[in-house]
Amino acid sequence: METAIVEPDGGASGLVVFGTLERQREMDLAFRVGGVMTALAVDIGDVVSAGEVVARIDPSAVNARVTQAEADLERTQRDLRRDEALFADGFVSSQRIEDRRSALKAAQAAYDAAAFDGRWSRLVAPTGGVVLERLAQAGEVVQPGQAVIRIADLSSPLVLRVPVADRDLAQVSPGQAVRAVVDAIPGPPLPGKVVRIGQGADPRTGTVTVEVELPGRTDLRSGLTGKAIFASGGGVQGVVRVPSEAVIEARGEEAFVFRLKGDRIARTQVVFLGFDGDSARMRGLSPGERVVTAGGGFVSDGQKVRIADARALSGALR
Repeated sequence: METAIVEPDGGASGLVVFGTLERQREMDLAFRVGGVMTALAVDIGDVVSAGEVVARIDPSAVNARVTQAEADLERTQRDLRRDEALFADGFVSSQRIEDRRSALKAAQAAYDAAAFDGRWSRLVAPTGGVVLERLAQAGEVVQPGQAVIRIADLSSPLVLRVPVADRDLAQVSPGQAVRAVVDAIPGPPLPGKVVRIGQGADPRTGTVTVEVELPGRTDLRSGLTGKAIFASGGGVQGVVRVPSEAVIEARGEEAFVFRLKGDRIARTQVVFLGFDGDSARMRGLSPGERVVTAGGGFVSDGQKVRIADARALSGALR
């Protein structure tokens, strides 16, 4: 049986991932109702303020629906008043009155919905920001929910969004220092830090989006490409390395090793983070502990062992 000492993780030799700069809050603006867009008052790069009208659609169809809904509401109101007078004289039933009241509620709801849609003939910026993209042109017929422009909230931080492979996620942690290189910006790498790690992987690529916050600079713009260089050398807190042959079972993130606990063998469950060359990276062990690397098939959990001096054993065998 052979053993090895658990070593602290020294980190990867340099995890470098390419991505795109974006504002943390970017949004597509769209009309709630469809129609012919008669005006688009902003262009790419324009700064807009909260509440500013950025586009309009022809309100004729929307206004017609409002007028129709208003007429239906007035008619149901008249019907209810007339039948209430007849009910007082005993000429109509109480069921007729209940039906009239239900019809009035429906007409009121239809009018409120049409009036709400009427306010959407103008597209208003919900927050101050800068126009990143025009997705439609004046004169086009736009559908409800179709994006017209994309804006970025300038009050939100600028982040470098990078896709990190699942096998490399163990090298990334919240708050971790990152150096960012943006080709369009000369000079030394920019300091950054990890502010968000996605909770789901892209089903097509298997990567997880990591956001790296960068300092606010006027020469940094959304859409620029860059690369994130994740800090290494100190490794990731709590991650250790053992020889690959120390792993006796591995299923996903669950694995087991035989650890020496005093003079006995302890079968220990660990969090398996993947292989890196001849080493296995994991959480659940402490640096300086010993694990069985060879001969694991001849020992069992709880078995008592004696560690021999390898040099003395070699001399005895000569």
